[in-house]
Amino acid sequence: MRAYELARWGLEHLNAKELPDPPEPEGCDVVVRVRAVSLNYRDTLVCAGSYNPKYPLPLVPCSDGAGDVIAIGPDVKRFRIGDRVMPIFSQSWLDGDPDEQTLRSSLGGPLHGTLREIMTVPEQALVRVPDSLGYAEAATLPCAALTAWSALVTYGLSTLAGASVLVLGTGGVSIFALQIAKAGGAQVIVTSGDHEKLERVKKMGADHVIHYREQPEWHRTVRELTSGRGVDLVIEVGGAGSLERSIKSVRPGGVVSLIGILGGKAGAIDLTPVLMRNVRIQGILVGHRAGFEAMCRAIEQNKIRPVIDQSYAFEEAPTAIEELSRGAHFGKLVIELP
Repeated sequence: MRAYELARWGLEHLNAKELPDPPEPEGCDVVVRVRAVSLNYRDTLVCAGSYNPKYPLPLVPCSDGAGDVIAIGPDVKRFRIGDRVMPIFSQSWLDGDPDEQTLRSSLGGPLHGTLREIMTVPEQALVRVPDSLGYAEAATLPCAALTAWSALVTYGLSTLAGASVLVLGTGGVSIFALQIAKAGGAQVIVTSGDHEKLERVKKMGADHVIHYREQPEWHRTVRELTSGRGVDLVIEVGGAGSLERSIKSVRPGGVVSLIGILGGKAGAIDLTPVLMRNVRIQGILVGHRAGFEAMCRAIEQNKIRPVIDQSYAFEEAPTAIEELSRGAHFGKLVIELP
């Protein structure tokens, strides 16, 4: 089979190789032919060696994918040959809170990821593809969509109906957050530094938009749009670069779902408002299988379609990862396999 492998850190060291096909599955193992892979910002950090340089090398990167079951072990009960499936990000996180071992079971580091033609996955670590979605669309769900779902639903608000949500940016997680929040009945405010992207999110249902370059004190605008109250929840993907304004944007007792570090992972932040206004800052690391399956049901019921900015051929994988690092995309970048 063909696969991409990092022998050394650095995107320039990501090379296509011929690797042996997996052996016949045993026990509860399932062999999946990968049909599509979607990219996350984490993948660029892993390839660069800046996410966790202690991950073992060589490493097959990427965490998201979708494909077909082509072989099953004798003890498999949940799937049959021909089923369309997606692997979960943390292979042993099925429900509840994770433990240390669960946090070390993630695809694309330290475990080999999805950027290969064939992979073997324990049946417990697979979820069925929603019937309404194709492979490329389904490949966007395991990390970006589930992260948004976890932030809004699993660890977020008791109900989205009538709530107000602030979404930072227009990347994969942010666009899914907009779609899920609107499907749940929330009012959504979206920020971006690009007028064209703001027009696109308005067409997708965003109630208000803020151009953060033209309104650098955007937290003030958020409070104006909510009659001084602040939003119930913030989808925070900027990290240290935007966290302080996100805290100022949320209502007393509200939630800041901390997801990304696009604006930096260290910096001086005034935490006084967190204490004085009883704000909850909730770290989000994708989510568990039970949440994934609940999200897939919601996607089907609400006819949510993932937004794919651009698709690449398998041979263009390094180009796709490099493009992702530029941050110009709207929604998701996908690599499709024949």
